[in-house]
Amino acid sequence: MAVIQVHDKFFDVFIDKETLEHRIAYLAAEINADYSDRQPLLIAVLNGSFLFVAELMKSLKIPCEITFIRVSSYQGTGTSGVVKQVLGLNEDIRDRDVIIIEDIVDTGHTMAELLGQLTARKPRSVEIATMLHKPEATRIPVNLKYVGFAIENRFVLGYGLDYDGLGRNLPCIYQLVE
Repeated sequence: MAVIQVHDKFFDVFIDKETLEHRIAYLAAEINADYSDRQPLLIAVLNGSFLFVAELMKSLKIPCEITFIRVSSYQGTGTSGVVKQVLGLNEDIRDRDVIIIEDIVDTGHTMAELLGQLTARKPRSVEIATMLHKPEATRIPVNLKYVGFAIENRFVLGYGLDYDGLGRNLPCIYQLVE
């Protein structure tokens, strides 16, 4: 495995492209089965989820819509703990089935805040699909219905995840070499 450098840190491959694509297709099959008689609205959380949601949508066979919101709580390689909603939700979600699409859930702060904001708009249902989950880092538990991979509490980048703006375009998920 090739080690790469992003800014001042070194990373090696953690989850390869084929493994990612296979798992995302599996998650799509679960969503297809669960929503076979419904038309969910996917709410993708930018910036990190864009590759995950694009791959997921390619395998969804159900009628669905998509919209994007932008929240941020990261600075460098750690979470700031402060959720900032940058770009809001314009769609009416009352009585809609909603699936939040996230790149990674670690502390749970961002997701708990987002869930609070969305449930206040009275959707019929809200579920969460995340590419990665860090159970060890979770401080605020949230119900994650669709999880690509549960991983250790390590810093990762690639496939939409970044380190100070770089690395999102990498086709695999890399882990910090320590």
